[in-house]
Amino acid sequence: MASSVEEQILRASKEIAVKFIETGRISPTNFTEHFEVIYNTINKTVLPDGKKLDCNIE
Repeated sequence: MASSVEEQILRASKEIAVKFIETGRISPTNFTEHFEVIYNTINKTVLPDGKKLDCNIE
């Protein structure tokens, strides 16, 4: 089960990705590559001490 921090990072990433889709900045066809970048950026921001929660989408 994911920790509270992991869940919050995932939720924020999803919300940002959805907003980008709604505004036409990204499309559902290239969602995977953009979501991974969004997730990792938020992860680095929230956990700057080097602790990393990897987003491995396949």
